[in-house]
Amino acid sequence: MNLQQLRIVRETARRQFNLTEVANALFTAQSGVSKHIKDLEDELGVELFARRGKRLLGLTAPGRELLPIVERILLDLQNIKRLGEQFAQQDTGHLAIATTHTQARYALPPVVTRFKSHFPRVHLELHQCGPGEIVERLRSGEADIGIATEALADEPDLVSFPFYEWRHALIVPEGHPLTVAGPLTLETIAEYPLITYHPGYTGRARIDAAFARAGLVPEIVMSALDADVIKAYVELGLGVGLIAAMAWHPARDAGLRLIELPDLFETNTARLGLRRGRYLRDYALSFIRACAPELTADRIREAVFPKTAV
Repeated sequence: MNLQQLRIVRETARRQFNLTEVANALFTAQSGVSKHIKDLEDELGVELFARRGKRLLGLTAPGRELLPIVERILLDLQNIKRLGEQFAQQDTGHLAIATTHTQARYALPPVVTRFKSHFPRVHLELHQCGPGEIVERLRSGEADIGIATEALADEPDLVSFPFYEWRHALIVPEGHPLTVAGPLTLETIAEYPLITYHPGYTGRARIDAAFARAGLVPEIVMSALDADVIKAYVELGLGVGLIAAMAWHPARDAGLRLIELPDLFETNTARLGLRRGRYLRDYALSFIRACAPELTADRIREAVFPKTAV
């Protein structure tokens, strides 16, 4: 048994059992991938993959039990490497953040500025992606920290902490009738074409739930992944917009008016997500604490490495 065999087992599951993709991901030949799998199965005395001819269809029962063990072994191997780097290169390294556009554009700039002033030799990499991809990047090790409103709190192999709370607000062009309409209701908003976030992004589920509870079906004429696009099309007069309130700035968005809606939609919580069992360098802990000062390094480590898992 060797580490390459374990890497192949993990990558085969990740690549939906497509051995061509596994070989490309691991920079090896497909014939070598097949041989490694067969050698490991022979050594263990069980088949790990269900087959139809030479094609892999999925994991067998032993394969399903083996996979999480393989994941833990390879994660700890990465942890050993990061531990060495922690003591050999104290303030030098790489930190990958997977986050949505909203967080990268509106919430993180002051955090990143403070972080870079303290750790100028750490290369900071921002991956802007959807909540589902953020989860997968945390699992694969491509990201050290994930930041999003959706998905992070629901995964058993991740631990998450609250970052900040935020609400949706309405944006309309200057001079729009809704700017003088008094306290707004969902019924009033639903009378206008609506532009808002794509399903699965930036609290869209709470928007849909609020209208559904009121028995309303708004005419959503356009959806987008980020507030900048929504604002652009609201300015063109295609509809009124529902965005995260923090995404509006009076100087940058001079042609638009923001209308707060404190009682119409539930509060959203942006969260910081980490992979359980993944060793974090001190500078990663500092980044997390810059986002959530109430957290301590010990509390973060205890959540990532719970004592019951030892």
